[in-house]
Amino acid sequence: MTGVLNAVTNELLWGPRSRRTLKARGSKSAAKDDAMSCVENLAAFVCRSAYEDLSKAAIEQLKIRVLDSLGCAVGALDGEPVRIIRQYLTEFESQGKCTLIGGGTAAPDSAALYNGALVRYLDFNDAYLAKGETCHPSDNLAAVLAAAEYADRTGRDLMAALAVAYQVQCRLSDVAPVRDKGFDHTTHGSYAVAAGVSRALGLDEIQTANAIAISGTAFNALRVTRTGQLSHWKGLAFPNTAACCTRVVFLAMNGITGPLEVFEGDKGFMDAISGVFDIDWLREDLERVKWTILKRFNAEIHSQAAIQGVLDLKLRHQFSVEEITRIEIDTFDVAFNIIGGGEEGDKTNSVTTKEQADHSLPYVIAVAILDSDVMPAQYEPVRIRSQDVQSLLRRVSVSANPAYSQRFPEEMPCRIRVVLRDGRTLIKESRDYPGFVSQPMSWEMACKKFDLLTEPYTHTIPLWANGTLKTSSKPWATM
Repeated sequence: MTGVLNAVTNELLWGPRSRRTLKARGSKSAAKDDAMSCVENLAAFVCRSAYEDLSKAAIEQLKIRVLDSLGCAVGALDGEPVRIIRQYLTEFESQGKCTLIGGGTAAPDSAALYNGALVRYLDFNDAYLAKGETCHPSDNLAAVLAAAEYADRTGRDLMAALAVAYQVQCRLSDVAPVRDKGFDHTTHGSYAVAAGVSRALGLDEIQTANAIAISGTAFNALRVTRTGQLSHWKGLAFPNTAACCTRVVFLAMNGITGPLEVFEGDKGFMDAISGVFDIDWLREDLERVKWTILKRFNAEIHSQAAIQGVLDLKLRHQFSVEEITRIEIDTFDVAFNIIGGGEEGDKTNSVTTKEQADHSLPYVIAVAILDSDVMPAQYEPVRIRSQDVQSLLRRVSVSANPAYSQRFPEEMPCRIRVVLRDGRTLIKESRDYPGFVSQPMSWEMACKKFDLLTEPYTHTIPLWANGTLKTSSKPWATM
């Protein structure tokens, strides 16, 4: 294992030694400099950020998300698009300075593409919920890891750079949502990747500003990626952005310049896409990771509470599939529009691929009832096409409830009604699930998820067995 990966392991195990704040560091004031462009202020934030700025709680949550992402990556090694990318790299690129998960090396941008595809393919990694946008901040890990390994950085450098990427993507999601404008959340990701990779490589403020400016100008992806009949690109859109932005950062490191008015300039991001917004980057911290959430079930993030609710109903009432007349789900508007058959397309008919199935609320509810869980096995082609699940998903109806929409994203509210042939109606209301902000995923839960995903590809003792971490003498709860 390479130096930076060993360093990451050490950071996961031993944690921080000290803290200091952004405002206390550097010769410049922490107040925003109005003479600087928005991207220059963002670059100043990136370059001044340090591991010591992270609170103990943020460090712990960031480490859990690194572990979760690596588990997702190993669990995706046999994924069809992942194999295609590996073949592509084998044909055109034989080696490089950066490790590919599962073996081999490649250039930093290629490692960002391949490892990013691994993290994303299962659609089991973390998420951040803003009122008008949802993103997956751990999508930044592959690019930041590649840059940190290339530059031989420490685990703490990696964690600081990853925290920067999280902060940038989450805050842009908060104040400048693009989904309803027809653009994909990877549009924000271009700024986040460029920021995180710049921090990992140790670029100065001028280089960093140019890297972010070029990336933000060049990679504004369309939302059609996630509407209608879904394709492999659903899981590859961010890895592609990560690879392209990683390449851009190296160009900026070597002197290529970009449009420094990318945010506020004529035909810039605000003018063309988002509308006017303001973030005082020099007053930002690195704490947004604490508001990201992890998935208990291998399904689109907005389905998690509904899956938990229907499984709770099944456990309590022990009904059989044959007894079900119909299943009615009331949920918030974002879930209805993305996975319930709303504005982003039908989610009942022609559910035949993994990409369509994991973004179909009727499918994940039906397969949860049948199999009592939703994990990678529920997306095997033979399972998706099975008559039992195809029949049951057509008995699931989804509608948007305005009251629930008002409660999102602080909650993930829904009501599940299972109507049985004997006339009974079983009702369950859910508002969260294990892994949501209100029920954070513990180290024990994260390790068990990691073991479940990696077990088919490993022959070592699990991370967590009989209540004890097995890979270190130091308890994971103390990290």
